[in-house]
Amino acid sequence: MPDTKESKNKALVLKAFDTLLNRRDYAEAERYWSPGYIQHSAHIKPGREGLFDLIKRLPPTLRYESGAIVADGDVVIVHGRFSGIGQPVNWIAADILRIENGILAEHWDVIQDEATREQSQSGLPMFGDHFPR
Repeated sequence: MPDTKESKNKALVLKAFDTLLNRRDYAEAERYWSPGYIQHSAHIKPGREGLFDLIKRLPPTLRYESGAIVADGDVVIVHGRFSGIGQPVNWIAADILRIENGILAEHWDVIQDEATREQSQSGLPMFGDHFPR
């Protein structure tokens, strides 16, 4: 597979998300998020600090799993599951990120509660190949 701008940007997003969300290595995560990070999420306060503060407040059971990921130039969209977030159900999210100078510069998200088998009108899981346990 060629080493394209898109493949580098996808790898950057996956590494950044794992560093912050799963490993909670805030010092290393600063390398991936711009100090001027722009946050468009209804769930997260402005800037890199707003994001980091949110993660610090979430339970240590937080886990992020990535699914499909696509990139077009400096924009990456990743489909993922947030579990162990201290809510009654997991969240399924499409995170849209703009990359600038090799770091995450801007973010939008679309978040849904994950449906159980009984709630799914399609009979199919919202993430991966199985329903949440």
